[in-house]
Amino acid sequence: MWKTSAVVVAIVAVLVVAGFVLQRSFAADNAPMPEVGQAAPTFTLPNQEGNAVDLGSYRGKWVVLYFYPKDMTTGCTIEAHNFQRDLDKYKALSAVILGVSVDTVDSHKQFCTKDSLRFTLLADPDKKVVQQYGSLGNFGPMRIAMRNTFLIDPTGKIVKVWTKVDPNVHSADVLSALASLEKQG
Repeated sequence: MWKTSAVVVAIVAVLVVAGFVLQRSFAADNAPMPEVGQAAPTFTLPNQEGNAVDLGSYRGKWVVLYFYPKDMTTGCTIEAHNFQRDLDKYKALSAVILGVSVDTVDSHKQFCTKDSLRFTLLADPDKKVVQQYGSLGNFGPMRIAMRNTFLIDPTGKIVKVWTKVDPNVHSADVLSALASLEKQG
């Protein structure tokens, strides 16, 4: 009996150590998350139509750069619908919304068509931009974008960061912060 318990404890210990090592190795390939006050890391990614979109082309506008795990999943659909619902409010504040996931251009196109999304989704299947923004995470064996958002001011500087956002209220939170920053500036 004791030998069986010892073997089970040893196996559990090995699995815990292996999990810790794997988690650290996955986290190690993320760049540090950009912070408030830093220039937003630049990038170019294809949108849902396959056209290259350069972050720098939005200078002079507020940019809501949000990372999300997966097209057409419950939380991501709720978050996208709320951004879509509030799209006119963002436009009134000279803000654009850019959603980024590791899904493909085709997946984004299907998501936009199915859910009538009229803002830009960017495909990062190579996970380079997601890593650059410290937002690559694990969901079981899959490597996906974590639900993080960066508010970038018209000069290209990060002015607010949200991590692990609640998709149900996130658009309202972003709009509130944006309206407050507009009043200050």
